[in-house]
Amino acid sequence: MEILSAICLGLGAFLVLSGGVGVLRFPDFFARMHAASITDTLAASLILLGLALQIEPNLLVHSKLLFIFLFLMITSPTAAHALAKSALHGGLNPNADGSTKDQQ
Repeated sequence: MEILSAICLGLGAFLVLSGGVGVLRFPDFFARMHAASITDTLAASLILLGLALQIEPNLLVHSKLLFIFLFLMITSPTAAHALAKSALHGGLNPNADGSTKDQQ
């Protein structure tokens, strides 16, 4: 269990770092938003799984981790969708070449 927990925590930490690099390096708003939302859901899920494997069987702690996981799975994709929709509504359109340009 310790090894599986360490793998989940390490992979989650790697995804957080790579998502942060993606937010800094990607060329346009939508690609950056995608990197942030993937990091928020997948990396957080792996870290929560690693934490759940790390502790002894305790119903209270596992239920708290489960509620955090469910909250992240509901709010993160919804927030990313709302942010993308508001950007499109505000006139920011993704182009085929990867750049974004405001509508005039």
